[in-house]
Amino acid sequence: MLEIGLKHQSVMRVMEGNTAEFIGSGDMAVLATPAMVALMENAAMLAVSLKLEEGETTVGSMISTTHLKPSKVGNMVSAVAELTAIEGRKLTFKIEAYDGEALIGEGEHVRFIVNREKFLSKL
Repeated sequence: MLEIGLKHQSVMRVMEGNTAEFIGSGDMAVLATPAMVALMENAAMLAVSLKLEEGETTVGSMISTTHLKPSKVGNMVSAVAELTAIEGRKLTFKIEAYDGEALIGEGEHVRFIVNREKFLSKL
C-alpha cells in the first residue's frame, strides 16, 4: 500500500562515464546534471516499487531540480526521494542529492503509476 513518507536512497560513484564532459552536457570532468537527475529518478522509482500491484511500475513525468555544487570524479554521491503526495496514479516526490553530507541538488519529481504491459503496447 502506497503511503506518504515512503523513502529510498540511491548511491553511485562519480566516474568518467557520468561526467558532464563524457555525457556532453558540459565540458568539465564533474558529475553531469543529467546523471544526478537519473540518480534522483532511480531513488523515487525504488521508493515505491515494492508497494505497487503486480504488473505495475512507475514512469517519470516531470522533474524540477537545481544542481547546486560540483562533484569530482571518485566521489560517492547519493539521492534521496521521499513520497510527498498521492493523487490517484500521480505520485509526487521531494528529491535531494548529496556529495557526502553536502547538498548538491534538490527539487520535485512526479511519476505516474502505469500498467507495464499496457504502457509498452503503445510503442
